[in-house]
Amino acid sequence: MLTETGHSQGVEAYVERGREIQRRREEALGRMQGCRFDTIAVHGLYTLEEAMRNQGSIIEPAYLSTSQHYADADEMEAALAYLIPTWCYARIANPTTYYLEWALAMLEGYGTGLGTSAVVTASGMAAIAAATDPFLVKRTKSPGEKMNFVSSAHVYGGTFQQFQVRKHEERGQEVRWVSDPMDMELWASKIDSETRFVYVELPSNPTIQFCDLRKLAELAHGHGIPLIVDATVATPALMRPLAHGADIVVHSVSKSMTSSGMGVGGVIVSRKDIVTSIDNPEMKADFASYVKFLPYRDNGPSMNPLHALMILNDLRTLRGKMDQVSRSSQTVAEWLEAHPKVERVDYLGLSSHSRHAVAKEYMQLVDSELDPGGPVKRYGHLLSFRVKAGGEVTRRVLDAFEMIFRATDLGRIKSVATIPAISTHQQQGEQARAMADVPDNLIRLNVGGEHPDDVIADLERGLVKV
Repeated sequence: MLTETGHSQGVEAYVERGREIQRRREEALGRMQGCRFDTIAVHGLYTLEEAMRNQGSIIEPAYLSTSQHYADADEMEAALAYLIPTWCYARIANPTTYYLEWALAMLEGYGTGLGTSAVVTASGMAAIAAATDPFLVKRTKSPGEKMNFVSSAHVYGGTFQQFQVRKHEERGQEVRWVSDPMDMELWASKIDSETRFVYVELPSNPTIQFCDLRKLAELAHGHGIPLIVDATVATPALMRPLAHGADIVVHSVSKSMTSSGMGVGGVIVSRKDIVTSIDNPEMKADFASYVKFLPYRDNGPSMNPLHALMILNDLRTLRGKMDQVSRSSQTVAEWLEAHPKVERVDYLGLSSHSRHAVAKEYMQLVDSELDPGGPVKRYGHLLSFRVKAGGEVTRRVLDAFEMIFRATDLGRIKSVATIPAISTHQQQGEQARAMADVPDNLIRLNVGGEHPDDVIADLERGLVKV
């Protein structure tokens, strides 16, 4: 900080100013944490004071600069030592991504009473890598050390490839698959003294599996390891795993959070003081911040600030959109279940689903207890159905759609469908698809914001091909 004579006041002056900025930010956080989910989604921590520092803009600006200018060497030194609030370089942070991180941390921690922090990444897959790699380090110098981790087999195809190929086969970091995520004894049988974390995707893509979150968290914590949950399909509007014992939550924010489909990204949200067997106090105390300022800094999976702004704008109406698309999905799922050419429908809102009862314990539209009619259960806009025929006929069903897009995407405000066996789960092979129960007659359907009658009409156009 320069005086009127141009002389530096030293690093400590910047540190003191940084403490004041942090104090005001914590005050704003406290005020916003007293607000409802929708208000947090609209404002995040972009306060009136923040707006005045940005030319009065009421919408968060997109900072496209790659790097931050400092007043003098002392401010640079304080910033690069992480002694003051800074963003420094876009590979590490960016003002626009900060706004998104603050909002996502508050939304994921909403109603939990927990301290939370977040770091956004360039994609959901980057978030999974950044969330899991810090645990896959050697704890001793013993050559016999055999680290492993345990994961549900019911995961997105890209997650399966990252765990099975990139980690297990290429690096020797053993993944142990659990075929039935509801079977706590099966989970327990896979865990030993070298297990580093437990991983589950809820609801899972594309088979819409679920499990008892609290029991799984208790099991993991009993072994001194964290529970990591991919809650992409639910979003914080329907479920917040940290409230039920999870240590870390990952999302592909490219999906339902960015229903427009105009932004790609991922996020890690962690509670403070996670459970871990790794001897790293800084990582344990604030995992997401640790990842951001150290391994993330060195590996560089940063999010594009323009994508951060697009995600922020979609995020503002998350609760209302998830309510709408969940209601439409329920209507579509019930119609499909009654269709004579459909073998099976997987949607957690159906009482016939084997995981309906446990999902009902955890999934509810946030703040719906404040709405007329009281709290309501909502189950998202991803479902799958199996055609009463083989893979070739199922392809004809998909090809006949005239409104539903054929794509590997999901979470869109426009309805999208795919056959996972030939797309998202193609690379993992027949044996792995069988373990995850992904047959070639399964169509994954993301129900969008269209009227459900029109989605049903398009589905009928396909099913007449059976």
